[in-house]
Amino acid sequence: MTTRRRLLGLGAAVAAGSVLAPTPAAAAYTTRIDPARDYGRWQGWGASLSWWANVFGRNSTLADLFYTTRWVDYYDHVLPGLGLNVVRYNLGASMRQPAWPGGPRMVTSPNIPAFRQMQGYWVNWRSADPANTRSWNWSNDAEQRSMLRMARDRGADLFQMFSVSPIWWMCKNHNPSGAADGSDNLQSWNYDQHARYLAIVAKYARDRWGITFDSVEPFNEPSRDGHHASFRAEGCRISATAALPAQQRVIHHLRRELDTRGLSDVVIAASDEMTYTGANRTWDRMTILDTRPLIGQVNTHGYQLTDDGTARSALYRNVHASGKRLWQTEYGEQYEHGLYLAYRLALDMWRLHPTAWCYWQPVDGQVKDEESGTKLSWGLLKATYSWDRTTKGGTLGEANPYPGTDRYVTNKYFVLAQYTRHIRPGMRIIDSGSKSTVAAYDALRRRLVLVTVRGNTPQKVTFDLSRFRTVGSVVRRRVTDAAPDYRIGRQYAVAPNPPLRGKQLTVDFSANSIQTIVIDNVRP
Repeated sequence: MTTRRRLLGLGAAVAAGSVLAPTPAAAAYTTRIDPARDYGRWQGWGASLSWWANVFGRNSTLADLFYTTRWVDYYDHVLPGLGLNVVRYNLGASMRQPAWPGGPRMVTSPNIPAFRQMQGYWVNWRSADPANTRSWNWSNDAEQRSMLRMARDRGADLFQMFSVSPIWWMCKNHNPSGAADGSDNLQSWNYDQHARYLAIVAKYARDRWGITFDSVEPFNEPSRDGHHASFRAEGCRISATAALPAQQRVIHHLRRELDTRGLSDVVIAASDEMTYTGANRTWDRMTILDTRPLIGQVNTHGYQLTDDGTARSALYRNVHASGKRLWQTEYGEQYEHGLYLAYRLALDMWRLHPTAWCYWQPVDGQVKDEESGTKLSWGLLKATYSWDRTTKGGTLGEANPYPGTDRYVTNKYFVLAQYTRHIRPGMRIIDSGSKSTVAAYDALRRRLVLVTVRGNTPQKVTFDLSRFRTVGSVVRRRVTDAAPDYRIGRQYAVAPNPPLRGKQLTVDFSANSIQTIVIDNVRP
């Protein structure tokens, strides 16, 4: 299938295998791969459903692209499937129908489009019985549930349910985008109702949808200041301070509600703060009300872009010392070349040591870059969404893509494929000796995978494999160019295998590129 694949010509596209204008090479260096330093079993790669699945949730081609490793026809391209196995399901907070005929209605932000309003199920507070059709509407959110099922059918095996906001009638102002002043918006008498809602849906999903949620997360960026009544998305501030331990109280309620419904095996994840520093601060506060023992997993988002690694390291040490697993559950940015994605993913693996890593919206539209004023795409694949406030809609692709980029696919799709298609669930993440390289070992297949990102100068890198007892041979190598000027030639392209000399492997890296090297018959 690889011979059928069309390279996406980006800008003044260069032929596959060629390089950009010559630049001085950085000094060569050697990095030692150490299998004895093991950061745990890799659980997998994923993405949130949410907005894109709210519009395109019945599209089986997208399901093939994201949840298989097959080569998939996509418009005039043939793309490598990403092989994601982690699915984050957004439990909706919005509903257009009134609580009851003539009853209260949801208050809607004047700036939120319909495609960003995720439908909920619990119509009103009159009955917590999910069989009561006057209080529950299980036909809502059909598109997101469709993609959830297609992901499962294609092999996805880790499912997490998360809440961006409590359902609208639990909010103080009935607005699931936030309070007018950005303050806490979950009514205190609904702490237990919010927990009950999560548990009821988790139970219903297991019994009726055939989906078992491994974990449930009651919050999403709950300490963020940006959740307000005119926000362009759903959101809710929920504090975790000693003076207002709202998060902690919800978590206590949630553990009880899950256990009551026979879901004691479902882990509570918290709190998905926006930054590593915020996640660390919130985790420290989970000692309040002795809440830490109830949390099985710490989630964090990856939007602290200026972090040099210290905040990541601090969070890892704090969570690891508590014996909890750690996930990076949301990352995204608008630069289509993918170089920044590779930098930050590598830094996450080097300092944060998560056991799963997730992108935010794999299908997204153009946004205006605040610095340059140009419009770029947050997605791995591109879409044009309707910003109508009452009717959700969208089409795949962009009519006027950024100069030098493709209409349908961003280059960072291929950058992410360099990692997701080769570092697979069940492998062990081991020490690579370098913040530029992610190293993973598959004990069953005796396979070593090395993925390295190179910056704005060429460089020769030697991988020292002397700490392995035996080293076989390189079985494949792939490369993706990721130049910030979008002069990109190779996209997940096969490259000649470099020779192994004993237990030394020396590889030439061109500027702004990502390489994946797979070596078989490796024994620690």
